[in-house]
Amino acid sequence: MEQKNEKRLRIGIVGIIVENRNEVSRVVNQILTDYGYIIKGRMGLPNLTENFCAISLIVEGTNEDVGAMTGKLGRIKGVKVSSTFIKKEKL
Repeated sequence: MEQKNEKRLRIGIVGIIVENRNEVSRVVNQILTDYGYIIKGRMGLPNLTENFCAISLIVEGTNEDVGAMTGKLGRIKGVKVSSTFIKKEKL
């Protein structure tokens, strides 16, 4: 039985669009590095001619950790973030 004080890890997907790639890629990558402990998979698709990129992440962490990461990313001008958690079925 799960204790109330125990933080529950959840699996989720985070989608990130970086519109001004040249200006903010270092900041975005630093945040992703800082939260690397919750990132289980990462795929990026740069579009160098139009100066944007799309990044998808598979994450496993607490609501607080995922929310903190996406919040920091979402405050960067030109960065859009969307996330969702996947409900795990009980066995």
